[in-house]
Amino acid sequence: MSPIFEFFFGQYLEYETVDIVLEIIAVIFGFLSVWYSKQNKVLVFPTGMISTIIFVYLLLKWELLGDMMINAYYFIMSVYGWYVWTKKTDKEQVTPISLTTNNEKKLSIAIFIATLLFVYLVYITFDKWNGWVAYVDTITTAIFFVGMWLMARRKLENWIFWIIGDIISVPLYFYKGFTFTSLQYLGFTIIAILGYLAWKKILNNNQQTA
Repeated sequence: MSPIFEFFFGQYLEYETVDIVLEIIAVIFGFLSVWYSKQNKVLVFPTGMISTIIFVYLLLKWELLGDMMINAYYFIMSVYGWYVWTKKTDKEQVTPISLTTNNEKKLSIAIFIATLLFVYLVYITFDKWNGWVAYVDTITTAIFFVGMWLMARRKLENWIFWIIGDIISVPLYFYKGFTFTSLQYLGFTIIAILGYLAWKKILNNNQQTA
């Protein structure tokens, strides 16, 4: 085994083959979900649900509680988002892309703070508060919770939270030993930037034609 390969993928020698395959499948569907989100297509939700349910199983098995809760929350919010995105505002139009309102900004702050407290209590309860990784896990969980809620409501600003959270997650997951997932978040960062630009263009076009 070459030193480079061992550095990036050596940890997988200790994993069960089925878990490696499941992680790769989850990563593929995760990419599809983010890509469909960039394209403003409702397929973001069914593909995302497949990815998240696999990650819930794997992260529970690996005892990564913060990450597991993120994915469990994604699954629940995907059901909600699927409903919102397909809900018709009139006889022809579905819920459009829009900017976050002041009330939604306040609620976003509340979700962020509540998530920090909730994840902290979970880590303490299960005696998993084990240094700086737990701190970062807690912060990224809160960032992603807000991002997912805003995406479910088709708000442009959701991409800002995804970009920040994805950038943090790239080195974090590599440090944890999940190279495929780390590479997934690197791809997510790029797509999230493109997604923000694409949604902003759609929003501007909609405002001009309104």
